[in-house]
Amino acid sequence: MDITLIKLSLIDEDKDQPRYQFNQEALEELASSIQEIGLLSPIKVRDMGNGRYKIIYGNRRYKASQMIGLDSIPCIVSTATDEMDIYFEQIAENLNREDFSPIEEAEAFNKLMNDDRFRSSIKLLSSKLGKPEAYIKNKLELLKFSNAVKKLIVSGTQIRKDCLTEDQLMPLKDLPMEYRDTLALTAARDELPVSDVKKIAKLFKDKSISDATKEKLLLKNGSGLIETWSVFEQNRKEKLAREKQRQEQAQLAEQRKAEEQAQVETESSASGSQAQMPVRTDEQAFAAAASPAATATIAAPSNQEAKEPEAQMRQVDSAASLVLDKASYSLTLDQALAEADMLLELIQAGTMQQLDSSEQLANDMLIKLQQLQELWRSIMRASQA
Repeated sequence: MDITLIKLSLIDEDKDQPRYQFNQEALEELASSIQEIGLLSPIKVRDMGNGRYKIIYGNRRYKASQMIGLDSIPCIVSTATDEMDIYFEQIAENLNREDFSPIEEAEAFNKLMNDDRFRSSIKLLSSKLGKPEAYIKNKLELLKFSNAVKKLIVSGTQIRKDCLTEDQLMPLKDLPMEYRDTLALTAARDELPVSDVKKIAKLFKDKSISDATKEKLLLKNGSGLIETWSVFEQNRKEKLAREKQRQEQAQLAEQRKAEEQAQVETESSASGSQAQMPVRTDEQAFAAAASPAATATIAAPSNQEAKEPEAQMRQVDSAASLVLDKASYSLTLDQALAEADMLLELIQAGTMQQLDSSEQLANDMLIKLQQLQELWRSIMRASQA
């Protein structure tokens, strides 16, 4: 790589290059350094073919050398002629320098993508410059802001008065224009940390806050906006807590209702089963007692049996057996009465829901009791004959 001394009078700045912001104080420091120890790194230029040269990169060194009145400057002369290759080289060189501002990067990326001379894609930029696509997209977001905001954008992360870092601006990038720029200028003026800018952005993105209220909030300073956010956030949390409590109470009420319904159905089913089974057992016992065979046992003995003592003894034994059976019938009847009494309590308490079935059961019991009464009357008459 050949380095050639070229007169400063033959070198022209590239007005179309990516970097155009130069801090005066930093230039003066660089000029003092060059005056003391000389220019350590040559600038790069291209031969324009008419005896003149145009800077590819090294504008700050060129300007600093002019400030101290140097006659010549060491240069690397490039033979490149492709505009896109030259522009990519300029960007790549400046990306490695701390004082290349985020807005200069954004404008350079935008130029490569939209200028008719280049028409590059984000994918091509990423591969050429060695930067992730997300990095390039984030830089392009800075172009959404007004020129007044762009002038305040600086590199680095240090929060300074009347300056804006990329991190400060990113939370505001998706806000409507009428809020975005005003809040950005407020953040610069009040030196708001990134965490506060995020809170303010969240406040202005909330759809529950009317546009009229947001317009009034724009009149507040940074601390006023943070105070408003704190009150809003507290109210939001309390509202969410109340809503959660209401939902939990509703769920508990539904669960309690379902459990009570299940209990009622279980009790109704059990009561219906208990009320029916003893009654049917009594009906069978009473029917057995009222059967023709049982009645015949109690009936008056025939002439033949009266003449035979042995037959009479069998009749007495049969009657004794019937008395024993009657005791068991009485026990069963007591059970039936108890079940009927329980059934009545269930109906009166409203626990028994199957009223049609209960009414039919009661009617059946009444009929059987009437039949039983008639049978016992027959038994009494037969025993007295």
